[in-house]
Order: sequence, then structure tokens, then C-alpha cells
Amino acid sequence: MKNDWLDQLPPAQPAYSQYKYLLFDGTYFHKNGCLMVLMDALTQRIIMNAYVATESYQTVQPLLIHLHEEGLRPRAVILDGHRMVLRAIREVWPAVTVQRCLYHIQREGLRWLRTYPKTAAAKELQKLLRFLPKIKDIETRNIFLSSYALWVETHKTFVATLPSSTIAYKDLKKTMALITNALPDMFHYLDDPLIHSTTNCLEGFFSRLKADFRRHRGLSEAHKKSYLRWYCYFKNQNISNTF
Repeated sequence: MKNDWLDQLPPAQPAYSQYKYLLFDGTYFHKNGCLMVLMDALTQRIIMNAYVATESYQTVQPLLIHLHEEGLRPRAVILDGHRMVLRAIREVWPAVTVQRCLYHIQREGLRWLRTYPKTAAAKELQKLLRFLPKIKDIETRNIFLSSYALWVETHKTFVATLPSSTIAYKDLKKTMALITNALPDMFHYLDDPLIHSTTNCLEGFFSRLKADFRRHRGLSEAHKKSYLRWYCYFKNQNISNTF
């Protein structure tokens, strides 16, 4: 790829008003920059992409305001649990349905509980997290909800009596907070089949992008940003991203 081509900007995005179900996520490059992407869940078209220093309220909120001004009015946004991103989305679109990505909840919870948890409470909670991908209807949702409520009732005293400095306490508290805070927004996909339960298709896009980007590690910072913009553009045109 010639550098003069990277000095140009891709064509402008078509009208935003047609997009109603969105996926939002960010991915980091060498810890010194984050590509934030908003994808249409139905067509997997990239609606917005921005390369920023970090995924934060300060970087997300102005972009969402711009999209709102351009006519974007989503019914649902599927995303991970980044608190500042959630705050920005709900400020710009107060009525939007937020669906928490079940894959992110499961991955974070299992990471905090460790591969081989030592306490019975952690082992049981690990099993509950592994049940999340099996929730396909109201019946399985209710099984999860009742099982989690029973887990809390059974183990809350044990967790409270653990020394606050121990790893077991910290792991269980973080995982409990993760699930409890996410519960109100975990199962909207059961009420609307157009809402995805995960951001997996966006995660897959990030994986392909990074694999291709590794061939161009010598790019300047400005050309790296341009490369990412063009990559998203070609993805939307269904052009194979092999450059």
C-alpha cells in the first residue's frame, strides 16, 4: 500500500437514520491507542470508527452526540460493561435499550474466579457463568435467575466473613458485583430477536483487522489511523481486506 493513498479520507458514511440495532466495542493496539467501532447488528456494517487514546466518556460522548445530530436513533445497543460508555450512551439516547454482552460477562467473571477456584462458593458461581451461553428462552433465563438468587442467599454470609484482604474475597465480590449490576440488562435479547446477546461478530472483525494490520507495523501514527479508517470502509464495501 502506498503512503499517498493513506493521505486521503474514505468517502462519507450514508444516512444514519436507517440503523436501529447497534454493537459497540473498542480494541487496543499496543496499549497506546484504541479503535472504537459502532457496527450495525443486522448487516455488520461499520457505522462509526474512531482511533482514540483510550475508551472513555470524554472520547465516546462527543462522537455519540455527533451521530445523534446526524440522525442516528438506535432502539438497542449491545456492548460490554464499560461504565463510562454506558453513561455516554444513556445520556445521548435515554430511551435506548442497552443489552450487556453475555460473552464479556462470562469472560470477566471466569477470569476473576480463576481457572481452579478453591472455595465451594466460587466453584458454584463458575458453573453459573458457564451456563450463560445456554440461555435461549424465558425458561432457561428463569433457571439462571433462580440459581443465582439461591447462590447469593446461600453464600452471602460466607463471603461477608472472608477477610477483605484475601484473594477469595476480592474475586467473589468483583464477580458478584459484575453479575448483579448487569442483571437488569442481560436478557433483552429474549424479548426482541433483533437484539444480539453478544458482540461476538464485532470481536471477530477486530481479530481479522489485527491479523491484517500486523503486516503494516511500520506505519506512522497518522497513516495507522488512516489505514484503520480505510479498512472499515472496505469492509463495508464487501471488499476483501487483504491489504
